[in-house]
Amino acid sequence: MVKQERAMRTRAALVKAAAAEFDRAGYEGTSLSRISKSVGVSIGAVTFHFASKSELADAVQEAGRSVTRTAVEGVGAGSRSALRVVVDLTLVLARLMEREPSVRAAIRLSRERPDAVPWSEVWLPTVRMLLDEAYETGQLRAAALPADVTTLVEYLTSGAEAYLRSRMSSDVAFESAVAQLKRLWHVALAGVAVDTGANEPGCPTLVTTVDPGVAGSSAVALGEDCQ
Repeated sequence: MVKQERAMRTRAALVKAAAAEFDRAGYEGTSLSRISKSVGVSIGAVTFHFASKSELADAVQEAGRSVTRTAVEGVGAGSRSALRVVVDLTLVLARLMEREPSVRAAIRLSRERPDAVPWSEVWLPTVRMLLDEAYETGQLRAAALPADVTTLVEYLTSGAEAYLRSRMSSDVAFESAVAQLKRLWHVALAGVAVDTGANEPGCPTLVTTVDPGVAGSSAVALGEDCQ
């Protein structure tokens, strides 16, 4: 029993150390020897739990997905509108990226390992389901198709990760990705163009309407052509 508990602790420590290394150096830049030194165990101890670096990377990705899955399940609770839940979900994802090396590692590994399961598969289907509901219940304008807004969410989330990755390697203080994403959602929901009635042909018309389910926000028409 004692040996089993010790083995479980060692395995968890290896996954944690590997997450930090994969997050920092990527798949190709990470070595089992460096991970073993970080944990204070031999290479043999590492390969006892994980036969290869690929197998260890799989475990790290699953750890990141598990943390994300739990967070996504928690966001859905309550009586908020579907659109509000989508916004909150992206903020939770940004917070996870800030705080959880396993999540950042899972994102990076899903890019660097072609056959890996994308991290976004944990939360993207939920976002699409919520946006379908938002569209059907009038929380989105007719031109704001769920597929297009889902793509917007993907861009915002990817942008938050890219922002964090470029800043976290620096010693310079930087703004929270969560705070930045909140401002970007305000812009997206409120719109950026003033409807003057004199729009040029081919430009997008952004028309806002108040979404009662999103406090202080509006639903915005994306992708309508100017008349």
